[in-house]
Amino acid sequence: MKWIILLTGIFANASASVLVKIAMMPPRKFPSLADPIAAFSNWPFWLGLGLYGAAFLLYAAALARLPLNVAHPILTSGAVATVALFSIFLFREPFHWTTVAGILLVISGVTLITSRVA
Repeated sequence: MKWIILLTGIFANASASVLVKIAMMPPRKFPSLADPIAAFSNWPFWLGLGLYGAAFLLYAAALARLPLNVAHPILTSGAVATVALFSIFLFREPFHWTTVAGILLVISGVTLITSRVA
């Protein structure tokens, strides 16, 4: 169950980042007090904000079940790798070999850091 909580937290964090990116793309505007109607109608922003909150709660729940030096590296690196993949498929952003190498190095590093603890 602890791993499902952590994986759900990774997905919530990465999805929140994607939604905030969508919220900042034209024709949407950054929520501001100068234009409150636009702020309320920018649903990707609010959904992303809510998912960041959910990700935090899931992270806290994972910390109740896993050591900090396991949960934090896995959540952080998992979110980075997931956002990188989302950016390729959803936003058609470039994906260079260095990105692949970086993700593999991060996963290798996290595996080494957490292998004796979990």
